[in-house]
Formats: sequence, C-alpha cells, structure tokens
Amino acid sequence: MKKDAGGFNAWAEELLERYAGLVYRLAFARTRRRDAADDIFQEVFLRYVAKGPDFESEEHARAWFCRVTVNCANSYWRNPFRRRTQPLEDTGELTAPPPEGESELDACLDRLSPELRVVVHLYYYEGYSTPEIAGLLGKKESAVRMRLMRVRRQLRDYLEEGGDSCV
Repeated sequence: MKKDAGGFNAWAEELLERYAGLVYRLAFARTRRRDAADDIFQEVFLRYVAKGPDFESEEHARAWFCRVTVNCANSYWRNPFRRRTQPLEDTGELTAPPPEGESELDACLDRLSPELRVVVHLYYYEGYSTPEIAGLLGKKESAVRMRLMRVRRQLRDYLEEGGDSCV
C-alpha cells in the first residue's frame, strides 16, 4: 500500500475500496448517527493520509483502521459540545418514524451503550475474535467476553418480554 506522486489517485481509491465499509460501519455502530459517522470516516482517512503508515500485513492495516476509528468515536463522545446538548426525545412529542427496514433488533441495538455496540459490531458483523477485539479496544479478553454476555442477556430478556423494552 505504498503511495507515490504519480499514483496518488489510484492509491487513494484502493484504500477507500478496501477500508471504507469497515470504517463507516464501525463509526456508525459506535455513534448510531450518520452525521457523526461521516465526520469520523473523514477524520480516519485524513489521519491515514497525514501519517502515511506502512503496514506489515493486511491484518495490521485492518487493526490500525479499527483502532483509529474507535479512538475518533471516543473523541466524539468526549466532545464538550455533546455534553451541553439535550436529546431530542427529551424536548417534547416530536418523534420521527423509524428508518425503513429497521428491525426490532436494530432498535434494541440502538439502545445499547456505545461500549457494548462496538463489541457487538466487531464480533458479529466484522468477525473478530474476543482476543482480537480486546487488542483493538485496549481491554482484557474477560471484559470483552463480559460485554458480549451482557448484550446476549439483554437481547434474550428483550425477546422474552415481547419487545416492549430492550434494556
């Protein structure tokens, strides 16, 4: 994945084709907001262009993109502006219809904390193992397994209750 002056466009297109889906899905899983996922997506690729790291392997590159995406998403949640805002649900009777194609499971996943959502996304949607997720997130394997167990329990309770409440 080397870049040279003449092939920058081809290099950038290859990079986007390879990692765009992973980065965007992970950013969206962490924030559940399209605008935030777009911003995080841009930030990750700008950091890559600025740093221009060389990777030993495809796995190393994937891990770098996952780690930087998670870090950018964490920064998004730490932003002081987010602390001064009030969720739209608290402002009154305004409710938007659910997005087309959103299942009850998606609605339940939306209610999970960002820490649980990212683990679910990496494990079930990206196919990472618990040791790999632990390495990506800087957590212990036992913490990752505990988060997966909590999610499964919450989903089971949700399904047993008939979908009235998720968490």
